[in-house]
Amino acid sequence: MKIRVYQLAKELGVPSKQLVEELKKLGVDIVSYQSTVDEETADLLRELLKAEPSKAAENGKESKVESTEEETVTAEAGKSEKELAPKRPPVVTVMGHVDHGKTTLLDAIRRTRVAEREVGGITQSIGASVVNYKGQKIVFIDTPGHEAFTEMRARGAMVTDIVVLVVAADEGVMPQTIEALNHAKAAGVAIIVALNKMDRPGANPDRVMNQLAAMGLIPESWGGDTIYVPVSAIKGEGIEDLLEAIILIADLLDLRGDPEAPLKAYVIESRLDKGKGPLATVVVREGTLRVGDFVVVGTTYGKIRAMFDDKGDPISSAGPSMPAEIMGIQDVPEAGTLVQRVDSLEEAERIAKSNLDLQRDKQQKTRKEFSLEEILSSSEEEKPVLNLILKADTAGSLEAVQNALLKLEKGEVDMNIIHAGVGAISDGDVILAEASKALIVGFNVRPVGKTNKLIEEKGIKVLTYRIIYDLVDDMANLLKGLVKPKEVEVVLGHAEVRRTFKVPRVGTVAGCYVTDGKIVRNGRVRVLRNGVIVAETSIGSLKRFKDDVREVVQGFECGVGLENFHDIKEGDILEVYTIQEEVA
Repeated sequence: MKIRVYQLAKELGVPSKQLVEELKKLGVDIVSYQSTVDEETADLLRELLKAEPSKAAENGKESKVESTEEETVTAEAGKSEKELAPKRPPVVTVMGHVDHGKTTLLDAIRRTRVAEREVGGITQSIGASVVNYKGQKIVFIDTPGHEAFTEMRARGAMVTDIVVLVVAADEGVMPQTIEALNHAKAAGVAIIVALNKMDRPGANPDRVMNQLAAMGLIPESWGGDTIYVPVSAIKGEGIEDLLEAIILIADLLDLRGDPEAPLKAYVIESRLDKGKGPLATVVVREGTLRVGDFVVVGTTYGKIRAMFDDKGDPISSAGPSMPAEIMGIQDVPEAGTLVQRVDSLEEAERIAKSNLDLQRDKQQKTRKEFSLEEILSSSEEEKPVLNLILKADTAGSLEAVQNALLKLEKGEVDMNIIHAGVGAISDGDVILAEASKALIVGFNVRPVGKTNKLIEEKGIKVLTYRIIYDLVDDMANLLKGLVKPKEVEVVLGHAEVRRTFKVPRVGTVAGCYVTDGKIVRNGRVRVLRNGVIVAETSIGSLKRFKDDVREVVQGFECGVGLENFHDIKEGDILEVYTIQEEVA
């Protein structure tokens, strides 16, 4: 008969890590927390660990006589607040590719809770669910995707302890799987892989493990430290194994939260209810949130009139890791906003108004970009690290760029590619860049539409290239500490192609609407199709109705003819720009 390491650890009341160390001393190699040991080895461990407490007590008695007062004080001071605080439940976020079964898996987990006859039935949607598994609570955060996860992190809301990465065993790693993995890695949280859809005929878990192992998630069975759990969410199979894995990781992380500490809570979801008014779901990290508390939530405030748990039942308080929906604030706050407790409603109003004024001042001031110097900033003792987000038009281009960058010699700066993907530069890339203080590099791709506005608002540094040698040369200079580019590109405006016309002896003319900035005659222009650059040329003609004009500004229509390019299609975006020498 065999027993798993973590089960034996639980039986003996010791951390799994301690058992692993003891097994290594006994000569048992490549042991993970999910590995099994035979009964003989288990008995040996029981005897060893049974003898240790008395020995420790004896040693402790001796040392007590010999220890000085100074040593005793030092030992007590060595205990951190985390060690003294009680344990708290883990907070888990489920992420992965669309249609790989994230929602179905959460539903299956919730049904497990109901199967244990917990009062209240299936959870209501407040953005979080609490599962009571074998006497231990686990909090699941329901987020709409990895972009929301990272957007909260960008605001400082480090709510999640563990990410469950859901991958369909019959489809394998997909683009959003990679994005979710990179976002989780950037957050520095523990990752468990749920191999879903194991009931499908085409399920191939080995292929998935190979794909993810290449990205750094080495399975425990291969000597790594990532737990892989085969599940079938639709059949409810493997759910208990997944919950066991979550409890195991939580024990190893030794998660603690002091209910008596100053309040630290974050908004994870908010909404406006017709009957109850503005509502916000918060997760408490430290301290205790109570009905009657006066709170400041970013630019809004209020007195908590009522609180509800994840089943919709009224509660009077919420401690560390616990989610609660609060009622009584004035407006709907943004996800990721910090909840502060104050002494009076007047103080709450004053602080909220001050926060609102600061926000308005920030919006009115000229935006401040992340300079390359800031991106490369570090302490004097540490080597600067250049975090990169790479986007390219095709998988082949992306691979070529990555390979070229990996061959660069490291100079004064280290390079870390935190995310690489195919397609236009998206909102998610911008949010990840803000949270990770990263530089976005695009090869044959550009940001389009509202992403440009987000880049401007966040002040993110974006460099785009058409020639791989230019990209590699610039990155090589950055690694050598030469951070100032010789030229600066200034985007003047964008226009959307609404219609196209064939004109004899001229070619194709695009009927456009200027969406932002301005379009100028003889200006440089890129033609973007779904965010990918299909041409780079200049404007040959610019008309308003039948008249030639020098420029057309935002909100007006115009006719545009391009030099040496006539394959214009409806829906294309014309990006007009100029190149300026950087002023030293």
